Amino acid sequence: MTPVEMEARIVRYGDLMPCKTAFIDAHTPGSDQKENFTIIGGGVSESPDQHVHIKDTPGFNIGAAGQPPKCRNSLHSHRTAEVFFVLKGRWRFFWGRYGTAGEVVLEEGDIFNIPTGIFRGFENIGTDYGMIMAILGGDDAGGGVLWAPQVIEDAQDHGLVLGDDGKLYDSKKGVHLPGGVSPMPLLGDDVLARMPEPTTAEVVPHYVARYWDMMALADRQPAQVIGPDAMLRDRPGFDVDFVTRGSLDDGMNTHDRHEIIMPMRGHWRLTWDGGTTALNPGDTCAVPPGVPHALQPAMTGEASAYRVFSNDDPAGPTMPL
Repeated sequence: MTPVEMEARIVRYGDLMPCKTAFIDAHTPGSDQKENFTIIGGGVSESPDQHVHIKDTPGFNIGAAGQPPKCRNSLHSHRTAEVFFVLKGRWRFFWGRYGTAGEVVLEEGDIFNIPTGIFRGFENIGTDYGMIMAILGGDDAGGGVLWAPQVIEDAQDHGLVLGDDGKLYDSKKGVHLPGGVSPMPLLGDDVLARMPEPTTAEVVPHYVARYWDMMALADRQPAQVIGPDAMLRDRPGFDVDFVTRGSLDDGMNTHDRHEIIMPMRGHWRLTWDGGTTALNPGDTCAVPPGVPHALQPAMTGEASAYRVFSNDDPAGPTMPL
């Protein structure tokens, strides 16, 4: 693989292209300043304005959300897995029909494998612009977003209507539902009654891993974070591990599955049979199967990175409707 070919598989943090109208709450006060990024795969954006950096998926999607302080993402659910880790800032995640069933605060480097089938939202409670990186199960990210009914109703009051074709129509821009397209129906009471309302005590011990715990576990070998035998035992359709300075040897390694490298801290040197390049926090690198490569910190100081691997599992747990 040539340097040009590998560079085409790297999305640099500084090259990320945001979409500010990705979702139905884009005009709703309190949510109208968020930015959505689709890095690998089409994600779940409802807007034709969303830029997709790498269209080919390895069995899952990679995205990100950027928000200024006090900006929140409204309550929604997915049919398959959704995992976040905090790249920058301090974030509060909350869940339940009205966002009151439970909550957890995540610091930089923490990771949250959100239980499938619950309404969830999140907000930046830090003092600066924050960024969270996302992993979504399935090549098609599970078929979109399921919004809490009050989110759809609030959005209509501010000019945005979600059609039953999964597309947004912005009346502020003079765009209305075309013929043959109806508003997305609200989830019925029978569906809402089946959606779990787990408490904080039920969720956090089994679905949240803290950065400094992973740093300690990864001092000599990669820390297994998400997988059937990992810290967070789950089968979401992909595996996640965490590496630090002492986790990896200097030799070349070859995997028979897709590997996505996402640096968290420090500067990393990726070397492969054909070239070498630097990876920095916020970059996303997709290494295809069968490519011999080595990953090592490029400088002294704190260094950590997440790696996401494809596996033979299906897209992950699917929410029944």
